[in-house]
Amino acid sequence: MSAAAQGGTPLVDTHFHVYTRDMPLSATAWHKPPEDATIERLIATLDAHGVQFGVLAPASLYGDYNEYAREALRRHPKRLRASAIVKADASPALLRGLRDDGFIGVRFQFRDRAEPPDLQSLVYQKLLKQVADLGWVVHLHDHGARLPAAIAAIEPFGVKLIVEHFGRPTQELGVRCPGFRAVLAAVERGRTWVKLSAGFRLGPPDAPSSYAKKLLEVAGGERLMWGSDWPFAAFEDKVKYADTVAAFHEWVPDPATRKKIASETPLKLYFN
Repeated sequence: MSAAAQGGTPLVDTHFHVYTRDMPLSATAWHKPPEDATIERLIATLDAHGVQFGVLAPASLYGDYNEYAREALRRHPKRLRASAIVKADASPALLRGLRDDGFIGVRFQFRDRAEPPDLQSLVYQKLLKQVADLGWVVHLHDHGARLPAAIAAIEPFGVKLIVEHFGRPTQELGVRCPGFRAVLAAVERGRTWVKLSAGFRLGPPDAPSSYAKKLLEVAGGERLMWGSDWPFAAFEDKVKYADTVAAFHEWVPDPATRKKIASETPLKLYFN
């Protein structure tokens, strides 16, 4: 039996990025990568760690430039999936074209905005309806304190909602953060999942373990997934891929539960 089947090495990495430094940085880019994170490097990294499948998250640094992710999907259609960052007024033709190339959803990356957009506005309501009609998912990344309003706006459309990076609870409040509690409640309602990813970004070293413990109490392995956040933007010289796998084992000590989180659940959600 393989290490992945035994709950050792993750079979699916649900959060990483690809980009090259000659891609146009967005006006709100918060980091300038020191080196390319190419498709070739990604595949070599996954291979080196025994990870067989992956889900690309578009890097917010490059706004709605999805072409390099599209190229990755074209090269590895059976192995990779991706979400896309799109403008709120994206046309149906654009979204259908992305779907046909292997994209499986949109990413709402609002954390770097001073204020999140109004998801109750007509333009976002139209976008969410299109996402629902395509059978897509919504990947949501924002400050924990701002998640309750976003969840309330997204849920009525019946899309599958995936909250990234543990829901980024407010550091001072931790598991008592109202946003984190809103995420837990959404998970219990049945159409929300949470990525155990980017723990190295979340403050004290023991914080991710406390978040994972609470999430496991509510979600078990059926509503959680794992992601490395490779190539660790702004932490490129501090984090290695093996570190993220080791952290996952620390957060989820039970092998059977790890197998659900890093194999069974993401395969069912993204690769059916």
